[in-house]
Amino acid sequence: MQISTISYLNEKGILSKECKHQIADDVLIRGYETMVQTRSVDDRMITLQRQGSISFALSSLGEEACAVASAAALDLADWMYPQYRELGVMFWRGFTIQQYLHHMFGNKEDLIMGRQMPNHFGSKALNVVPVSSPIGTKIPHAAGCAYAMKIQKEEAVAVAYFGDGATSEGDFHVGLNFAAVRKAPAIFFCRNNGYAISTPCTSQFASDGIYPKGIGYGIQAFRVDGNDFFAVHETVAKAKQLCLEGHGPILIEAMTYRMGAHSTSDDPSRYRSEEEVKSWENKCPVRRLRLYLESKKLWNAEKEEALLAKIKKEIDEAIQVAKKTEHPPLHSMIEDVYFEIPQRLKEEFQAVNQLFGEKG
Repeated sequence: MQISTISYLNEKGILSKECKHQIADDVLIRGYETMVQTRSVDDRMITLQRQGSISFALSSLGEEACAVASAAALDLADWMYPQYRELGVMFWRGFTIQQYLHHMFGNKEDLIMGRQMPNHFGSKALNVVPVSSPIGTKIPHAAGCAYAMKIQKEEAVAVAYFGDGATSEGDFHVGLNFAAVRKAPAIFFCRNNGYAISTPCTSQFASDGIYPKGIGYGIQAFRVDGNDFFAVHETVAKAKQLCLEGHGPILIEAMTYRMGAHSTSDDPSRYRSEEEVKSWENKCPVRRLRLYLESKKLWNAEKEEALLAKIKKEIDEAIQVAKKTEHPPLHSMIEDVYFEIPQRLKEEFQAVNQLFGEKG
């Protein structure tokens, strides 16, 4: 099977004439700004973790277009089921840097009240389901959400984001099979970044990437250059249209690369070479879109300097606010799970409360 990769924007920022997909200038500029913001925030979070201010951090370095371009092709009514490298989805939908810093510090202003690890963001108001630590669990959830919307005749789709490693989990196969049989309007978006933490794709599966797995379940699949903003935007927009026309779910394999470590607990130098990483530097999605915007006189050095200064100021101020914000109330540990708190949990809380001295 010959699998072609949809790609339009090359490493020099030149858009192929074969690209017939139109994206408004303001969307491209906002998309670029959102990717830069995502990268800047990710970089500072790693620094904060190294300083001991936060406990954990993950970066989407080199994969920003997968999240931002796909989010830009969708609507707020579409339900998003991100993994932990989709921070760009949150920022595109209006999540502020301050809101994100509250989450990373797990304080009382964190929407999840500090009851989840950092980088496990989500927002009910933005239709973004919080990230789940176990890999792949969101895939059948998205399939079920999509099927529910189909039953209710809603003009929306559910999107599950995951890495190549998740396709080796049972949840992937359960979710795809269910969605295929029920023709649920779900988009399964796989970021094939080459590694499941330290395990390369060649040690995970014998198939030619993820694309053939969709075909095996009777699902239409696309392979796209995940570092090409135009290609990702076009493919996701087309996938949504196909879903809403009743063609069933779509699998998208976005070919990209994880430029940084898997997380702040990882040392990538133990399983990949520096030469391999460098070979992907010119394929950077942020760089490619900037070169394009500059060629169209939509961006320049002055705008870049102003954007970076603005983002840095927002991050600096957000960090200071988050550091001064109190921890969530201790009682929140046992709330928001049961309609009525079980007696057993009440007794356990009383024991904990005696140790930490919270009143009420």
